[in-house]
Amino acid sequence: MEKKKAQVPLVCHGHSRPIVDLFYSPITPDGFFLISASKDGKPMLRNGETGDWIGTFEGHKGAVWGACLDTPALRAATASADFSARVWDALTGDELHSFEHKHIVRTCAFSESTTSLLTGGSEKVLRIFDLVRPDAAPTEIDGSPGAVRTAVWLHSDQTLLSSCSDTGGVRVWDVRTKTIVRNLETKSPCTSVEASRDGRYITTADGNSVKFWDANHFGLVKCYTMSESIESASLEPFRGKFIAGGDDMWVRLFDFYTGNEIECNKGHHGPVHCVRFSPGGESYASGSEDGTIRIWHTVEMMGDDCEGPNNANWIGGSKAGVVEVMQKVEGFHINVDPLVEEKTEKGIRQ
Repeated sequence: MEKKKAQVPLVCHGHSRPIVDLFYSPITPDGFFLISASKDGKPMLRNGETGDWIGTFEGHKGAVWGACLDTPALRAATASADFSARVWDALTGDELHSFEHKHIVRTCAFSESTTSLLTGGSEKVLRIFDLVRPDAAPTEIDGSPGAVRTAVWLHSDQTLLSSCSDTGGVRVWDVRTKTIVRNLETKSPCTSVEASRDGRYITTADGNSVKFWDANHFGLVKCYTMSESIESASLEPFRGKFIAGGDDMWVRLFDFYTGNEIECNKGHHGPVHCVRFSPGGESYASGSEDGTIRIWHTVEMMGDDCEGPNNANWIGGSKAGVVEVMQKVEGFHINVDPLVEEKTEKGIRQ
């Protein structure tokens, strides 16, 4: 059998230090966009399809740990080690607001309504800034058991998710009461938390496992164990695929329902810190310690002959994990179509 050719990604240069966060905008009338955060302190905006550089947001005095775009991709926000979170005009690159903190800011996120900005970091406090009244004092949510690593909006801005740098689990917060209502338990600190675009799943990466949780009932739906430490994972719910990257410098594409590896991509020269699917799912981006962003095409066929560790070694017991998890959430109602149910059942029986 002819060996499958290795995929050649689009390679985006420009950063001089490691890439630590990536964020795709939704599809807009002008296309979609990709923003990157780097330890070089210079977040960059790119065309999400081609990877072409559009501009650099200048002004931070330290590493930028997080970056995001609002829904219409008209504003960008960044979280930095210079103790600030900043909001930028994504069309001109001008700074619109600077929100000062007392310690390193690790993460930021626009609300679905685009009227609020969520931040978190080493202060162990979540803050919500009103972008309509940027001079007003932010809403502060105390009670995080550790420094905040990631923070995500959920349920039309009624719920927050956060993880800590040194403590396992994902906290589920009620925005109205400012209290923790659930804790999604993990053995290791979650380095990546993502709410899927269809609103049905929460994807987390902790240690060497990738977990998928029901976003409404918060039950664990699937858990896949990898052979290497995973720092980031992303789900494409409409195509039934997820990607993962970590210490071994590879970016791998998997079938969501069975855990089978579809493709493994080599190219980075350092650990992969972040991976994200494009809004249409036709491609995905990875950011690495090597300072580059690589954009990969989402293949549709199985790649059993892909280069690198074989599937059994990489997946490492994922099938048993799927069966166990599906039993745990029996009784939760997760809306799926018959085709999805059939695929899931086949994956469990294999």
